[in-house]
Amino acid sequence: MAVETKEFRAEARFQRVSPQKARLVLDLIKGRGVQEALETAAFTKKRIAPVIYKLLTSAVDNAKYVSGEQGLDLDVDNLYVKLALANDGPRMKRIRPAPMGRAYRYQRRLTHIVLSVAEREAAEGLATKIEEPKAAPQATKTKIEEPKAAAKASKTKIEEPKAAAKASKTKNEEPKAAAKASKTKNEEPKAAAKKATKAKVEESKPGAKKAAGATTGKKASKKA
Repeated sequence: MAVETKEFRAEARFQRVSPQKARLVLDLIKGRGVQEALETAAFTKKRIAPVIYKLLTSAVDNAKYVSGEQGLDLDVDNLYVKLALANDGPRMKRIRPAPMGRAYRYQRRLTHIVLSVAEREAAEGLATKIEEPKAAPQATKTKIEEPKAAAKASKTKIEEPKAAAKASKTKNEEPKAAAKASKTKNEEPKAAAKKATKAKVEESKPGAKKAAGATTGKKASKKA
């Protein structure tokens, strides 16, 4: 259960600036610590920045005074800008001279600026608030993963008959491989016999060549 934090307000009403221009400075300090917000307002180059700086110091002084009167345990260094609003105030109608005796109407806008500061919650409370909604994303994650697991199971069922077909194909190819191996074993002695006969034929060829050379030499001597 969240504990309600005490807010300390300060208002600056009927400021001679448009709400749009005031929000440019208020957006810079919203949600920041008091000290950082004061430094930002002090060094911002806008006409409304000094007014916002004074208003923020007034809100901090209100926090100190109220906490002292009511006996609250307040840590000023832990204060931050919780609310920063620029509400539209009444508009002043004005007339600007125009050519040929005419007049143009325009409006001067006023702004009500509201600032409120509050003490930041303890780190433990913030941690519990952040950790609480983490259970829901895990449930959604499991729901998302369930169809993926079902798809994987169906994919494995589809792949099982393919694997069985591959196994049967390998079994059918085994006898063919065995037959090829036996055929190569039968052909090995034939190839060895062919090589041996070829070697013998080549060995006999040089002797025949020598005999032919001797006969030709004898014929030449007879003619001489």
